[in-house]
Amino acid sequence: MTSKQILMAAGCALALAASPAVAQDKTLTVAGYGGSWEQTMRKFVFPAFEAKHGVKMEYTAGNSTDTIAKLQAQKGNQVIDVAIVDDGPMYQAIQLGFCAPIKGLDKADLYDAAKFKDDVAVAVGQTGTGFMVNTKYFQEKGWPIPTSWNDLKDPKFKKLLVIPPINNTYGLYTLMMYARINGGGEANIEPGFKVMKDEINPNVLVYEPSPGKMTELFQSGQGAIAVWGTGRVQAFANTGFPVDFIYPKEGAPILLASACPVAKDNINPLVHEFINHMVSADVQTALAKEMGNGPVNKKVDVDMAELKMAPVGERAAKVVVPDWVAINKSREEWTKRWNREVER
Repeated sequence: MTSKQILMAAGCALALAASPAVAQDKTLTVAGYGGSWEQTMRKFVFPAFEAKHGVKMEYTAGNSTDTIAKLQAQKGNQVIDVAIVDDGPMYQAIQLGFCAPIKGLDKADLYDAAKFKDDVAVAVGQTGTGFMVNTKYFQEKGWPIPTSWNDLKDPKFKKLLVIPPINNTYGLYTLMMYARINGGGEANIEPGFKVMKDEINPNVLVYEPSPGKMTELFQSGQGAIAVWGTGRVQAFANTGFPVDFIYPKEGAPILLASACPVAKDNINPLVHEFINHMVSADVQTALAKEMGNGPVNKKVDVDMAELKMAPVGERAAKVVVPDWVAINKSREEWTKRWNREVER
């Protein structure tokens, strides 16, 4: 073989090494929430991991049901490497076979609530569900701060109340809580639908799934009270806007943001490294400081000012744990009914 042929062969080898199939190994795609979550991931979570492992992180934003829909659409040819969704949809993803076991998960410093059976997923943050109120608006009106889920029925909130739709966990939890406090629950949702249709719906300005649009509605003065999560409200309050989070006296349903490696033939080993990165004390501290996310790592200081809304310490006693087995069994039916009867 001549020198020229050797050089050509070497060039071909280099071209193959740089082909998309190989280059893909240096890219990880994470699907997770939008808004402040996405901003925090890009600014405080990805950079250190990219620098350490020489990998490029891609992010696909959407709510949990959007991510599950993408996993279903990509079945057999998954583009997503790590899925971050609410715990309810995560149980669905696990049942559908979309999650693979996390290899080498460091569980020594994790709270028990963060752990999933067989390590097929792990919680990366915890949030309580309750009310976000514009404190300045309430003060100007001379209104008392609401303390009960039943307070959302008050006619003075007509077209001032914002609730995410049922395909968002906060909307689902709203329906669930009205069922619970009216004699029903996850196994008997009928009372919840009745209250939503007859007493809550007249007050709803919009059923808004987008975190960005939710904050815009408050900034523009259109919305004054909403059902939302502690982390979202804390992140909004961190911008200086006058909002506070209220734990309803009947309880605040807990939401666990959870991550899993997406099952595929050749899982990039860095996927497991990234999930361990997500639950590390450093990243959990960043998520707490930037978003008020309740940490899952015991080494994080829960007394920090940024966690004053989070369901930690004494506030942990105020949370309600949903029955996700019953919910997921009926969620599709509830969604269809919600679209017909509530959000029309």
